[in-house]
Amino acid sequence: MRTVIATDRGPRAIGPYSQAIQANGLVFLSGQIPLDPANQQLITGDVASQTERVLQNISAILDAAGTSLARVVKTTVFLKNINDFAAMNEVYGRHFTSNPPAPPSRSPASPKTVLVEIDIVPLLRWRIRYSFRAAKAHELP
Repeated sequence: MRTVIATDRGPRAIGPYSQAIQANGLVFLSGQIPLDPANQQLITGDVASQTERVLQNISAILDAAGTSLARVVKTTVFLKNINDFAAMNEVYGRHFTSNPPAPPSRSPASPKTVLVEIDIVPLLRWRIRYSFRAAKAHELP
């Protein structure tokens, strides 16, 4: 089963894609950049302020999907300048305080000349466990 996730609390997609797709116990978010969802404009400021906006956007979309940052299993961080890693990581660490996801990857930045973009994959509350006899859903803690 595949479900499109959309919320006004996160930036609208700026291309032919969805904010997120829920499938088989996972949520796949579009990479988030520091757009203000109220006006669809990029926020100004340093990498720390842009990272904060990105993580706020991610949290809003995760909430609409019925999950949260606490359930993220993998992140990928795209930085325009690798020298900004420490500043980005300080903000990132405030949002992932316990049981953080797998370490973020770092790559060159994305469209619109932003300083940071973050892509994540979280678990839903339910996951699907397959067996040879039948598929069963199990609630995660």
